[in-house]
Order: sequence, then C-alpha cells, then structure tokens
Amino acid sequence: MTPPTMAGTLQPDRRVLAIWCARLAIDRWRQAEAGGEAEPDVPLALITETAHGPRIAAATRAAGAAGVRIGTMLADARALCPALEVRPADPAGDLAFLERLAVWAQRWGPWSALDPPDGVIVDITGAAHLFGGEQRLLDDAARVFAARGLTVRLAIAPTAGAAWALAHYGRARQGKGGLVLDGGEDIAASLAPLPVAALRLDDDVLLVLRRLGLKRVGDLDGIGRDALSRRFRNRRSAMANPLMRRDQMIGLVPEPMLPVIGNPPAMVQLRLMEPIRHLPLLEVVLADLAAAMMRMLEGRGEGARRLELACWRVDGEIAIRTLELAAATRDAAHVCRLFAERIATIDAGLGIEMARLVARWAEPLGLAQADLDASAEVHGTSLAACIDRLSARLGTRAVRRPVPFASHVPERAQRWQAPLEPVPAAQESFAFHARPFRLLDKAEPIAVLYATPDGLPQRFRWRGHVHDVARAEGPERIAPEWWREKGAARLRDYYRIEDGEGRRFWIYRLGLAGDGRGGAPDWFMQGLFA
Repeated sequence: MTPPTMAGTLQPDRRVLAIWCARLAIDRWRQAEAGGEAEPDVPLALITETAHGPRIAAATRAAGAAGVRIGTMLADARALCPALEVRPADPAGDLAFLERLAVWAQRWGPWSALDPPDGVIVDITGAAHLFGGEQRLLDDAARVFAARGLTVRLAIAPTAGAAWALAHYGRARQGKGGLVLDGGEDIAASLAPLPVAALRLDDDVLLVLRRLGLKRVGDLDGIGRDALSRRFRNRRSAMANPLMRRDQMIGLVPEPMLPVIGNPPAMVQLRLMEPIRHLPLLEVVLADLAAAMMRMLEGRGEGARRLELACWRVDGEIAIRTLELAAATRDAAHVCRLFAERIATIDAGLGIEMARLVARWAEPLGLAQADLDASAEVHGTSLAACIDRLSARLGTRAVRRPVPFASHVPERAQRWQAPLEPVPAAQESFAFHARPFRLLDKAEPIAVLYATPDGLPQRFRWRGHVHDVARAEGPERIAPEWWREKGAARLRDYYRIEDGEGRRFWIYRLGLAGDGRGGAPDWFMQGLFA
C-alpha cells in the first residue's frame, strides 16, 4: 500500500493550540470547597460510583504520593492509604466547565473545540501575531490560567494530534508557557520519541502495541503499513486504529472537529436619523430599545439579568451604562425606571446618533400569564423590584445577604452573596442558631481586668468601655482547621456572656496556657447578639 502524500492534505500554515487541564477535577473541587486556596496537604480523592463499587476519579498530590492512582477501586486505595478522604466526583460539572472554558479560550483564536474529558483545542491560525508571536501567546495563556487557579499544559503544533501529544507527553521547558512545534519541522521525526500513548488510543490498543514491542511513536515506522492494517483491520474507530491516529497527527489525514459556538447575547440597536441631545428623547429611544429587547428575550425563553446601554456620540465618544437585576425579568417598564437615573448623567455632546442595548447576562425565564384581576388589588413592590431599585441607587455590591459557609472558624463561616441567589448547601452542624447573627469583620482584642480562677473574664474593657460579666455560658471549643492553617495555630474556647446592662457578647480565648504554641492566652470579641 502506498501511503498518501502530504501535499494536498496537510495545511502547512495551520496552527493549533492544545490546552490540557491536567488536574481539572481537583482544581474545581479546590475552588468550590477550599475557596481557591492552595491544595491541602492531605490524601484526598474524588470517586465515582461504578457497577463494581466506588472508583478513584482524581486524587490530590498527597494522595498520589501515598500510592493512590486514578482508576483504582476505593477499597484498594484505602488499603494503601487508610487515611484517604473521599469526595464525590462531578463529571457533569467538569464537562460543563470545559464547555465554558472552550468558549472563553476563543480569546486566542477564532474557534475552539472540546477535547474531553479535560482538554480544549483552539485554532490560532493567523492570530498569534496579535500576541507578539506563538511563544508570547503561550506565556499569556499560562499567566491567565494560573490566575484562574487551573493547572494546564500547553502546546502549539500544525495539527491537533501533534499539539495534543506535545501537551501531554512533551517535555516542559523551564520558565516557558508551553511547547511550540514549528510548521517547518518534520512532525513525524519530532514526535517519534514520544510514547505510543501520545497517539490518543484506547487502553486495549495500547496494550496490544506494548505486547508487540512498539513503545514509541517512531517504532511504528519500522513496521510496514500493510502489516499494521491487517492487525487492526477490524478497528473502525479512530481511537482504536494507530495508523489513522498517526496519519492525523502528522497531517496526512484531516481530523474533523466540532467547534464550540458561544451563545451570542441578545442585542438591539437604533440608528437615529437625527442626533439627539436631550434627555426626554433619549428616554423614548431607551423605551423602544427595552421593548424590542424584551420581545427578543421572550422568543429565546430568557430574562435579562445584566443589561448594557451604549450611546454613540457624533464626536466619536461612547457612553456606556450598565444595569444588573436581582432576578431575570422581561419587564420593559421596570428596566426603563432603573435606567432613568443612569442615563441622566450621560453627556450627549454634539448629539447621540446610535444607541444599543445588549443583554450581557440572561437566564431562562418561562412564559407567565399575568393575573389581571389580582394585579389591580396588589399594591406595593415585589422583593426583586425593591432590590433592583436599591441596587440602582446604592450600587450593585451594596445590597448583599449573608449565607453560611462550611468552616469551623467563625469569621470564615459566613459569606456574602447577591440577595436572590440560591443559598448554597451547608452542613447542619454549622447552623447559625447558637452564634450571633452579627459578627465583627475582624475579631477585636479585649483587656481582661479581672478573671475567675479558671480564667473566664469577670470584668473586661472593650472599645474604651468596662463591662462586668453577669452570666456566662460555654465554652464551645473550636480546633484549628489543620488542613488550611499551619501547625502553630491555637484552638479557641468560645463563651456567650451577658454584662450587667443586659448586653450579650460572643468572646473567645485564643489558646490554652502551656499548650506550647505561644505565650499566655489572649481574649477577643467575635460578635454581638441581637
């Protein structure tokens, strides 16, 4: 059999960027549960349920050092590492994250494709010069991925298969964002030293190749194509045919890929026949845009959460106003009321000749029929509309509500989020009922003037005032979060106290006398009861 020639099939100018999220599941777990902090130095694994029992899907570095390997059964991993902690894996969430990442990665190229379960392919043909070259593009990609807390390996090559092989098995260069295989290089010769796993084959095919003594990609060159074709003639899938994978990698056979297309935001705009300079006319334009936007969103089954109004002036300047809503809406009048204060500050200059309204953030919103009879009897403002008006006046970050967060340390056990966002799941043991609703942003030290023999303050000074303790309840002992803090962290003993005037406080003692982790214990004010 005569191999096909490269001419006419290989596109010599094509450049492909491969992004391999080497620790995607662990990075997502770390960002969701550990708040984006560094990976804890504890053996932990993510597991998936299979017909034969739970199986390891991902593992931390500490677990890997203890012998836990991906793909092994949990029982076998526990035999090697009895202290192994487990969490459920989220493959559907990983895939959804990868889809969003594929759209986001189009900042480096015109289109991208998924490379499941943990990779993205980006076609950067003709775009590298915008970043100062391919190596600078890789440096930029490595920088932004590091800022997002993702562990990635990057490579650029003329084909997707070659870029994938380099990203997974190429030797990383110190201080560089990734590997680059120039278009003028011989792809087959450059990738010949890589293991056969770089061909993206199924495990059973790799096992067959290893049994045949074919361990490197270059070893296939020593075998005739006819022999390989006969050995794998029943393998129809590309992932089960080493010849097809090798031809795709070196560019002899094209590799079709399904591009990821982002959902474009809803947009409406008006080009004005005459430039406008006065606010009443701009309000009319805004009303027309809002009505058109709501019709468009209704057709898409969505509601607006964030709207952006842009006004093009005759002198070339652009005025932009943004509005964020507490809940998805298709109420054009409500949107116009919220925009009223913002467009009042727009300087029209010599006139506005074009206006555009874009829904930068939209959520699914079903159709609803208004109850006309009841609407005439209902007065007042709905919660979402009230929050929208408060946010429009005070700012988008001024209206928040506290939600519990899974942490033993009180100042970490509360976070703030948008008012109508769903409350995240929390463990029952971290309920608020035994703690004050109002916590100080940072615990403040108190000066103990008189204490009982067991150390509990009977009189203390806080913020210049002296308080006499009338009643006390406790302690509630909270140990340090050893997986986040250093070994020198001290435990806390919390007390609920009430002074002679009926004011109730939540104080704690940091450390114990003689615990070997510092001097004498200190007392702090953590919160106030209502």
